[in-house]
Amino acid sequence: MKTTKRYGKRADTALTMWVKLARAHDTFKRLTADNIRTFGLTTAQFGALETLGHIGPMLIGELTRKQLVSGGNMTVVVNNLVKEGCVERIVDTKDRRAIHVRLTAKGKRLFEKIFPHHARHVAEIASVLSEQEQEDLGRLLKKLGIGLVARGGGQ
Repeated sequence: MKTTKRYGKRADTALTMWVKLARAHDTFKRLTADNIRTFGLTTAQFGALETLGHIGPMLIGELTRKQLVSGGNMTVVVNNLVKEGCVERIVDTKDRRAIHVRLTAKGKRLFEKIFPHHARHVAEIASVLSEQEQEDLGRLLKKLGIGLVARGGGQ
């Protein structure tokens, strides 16, 4: 028995989509975070390693924007990865205020060791959808994201 209050077809459709998207995101995020913890990393640390491993050295501000976290949080993440010997800070020779972050040799080895395992885990989670469904969903989510940004919705 449905007891959901109705707000009109357009609003009801959008609300239902939002609830399903939020629930799927929360579950997917939890399952990937559980896997990341097996590597002894937080999701933020893993995200920083993954970004630097795939894209290469970048300004700490760029890393912050790519990870969608606050500057203060990224500073803590980078500090902890520096302590572990996985990343290093490099001062820009042209602008001493600019700090680049890059993987160390240890960080590269860690990235190369753990990322393939994580990729397989994500593929397994996503396998509840066919590859075509995953491509379709990816296209629709990109369209949603671009449309929301165009409306002034952030990133």
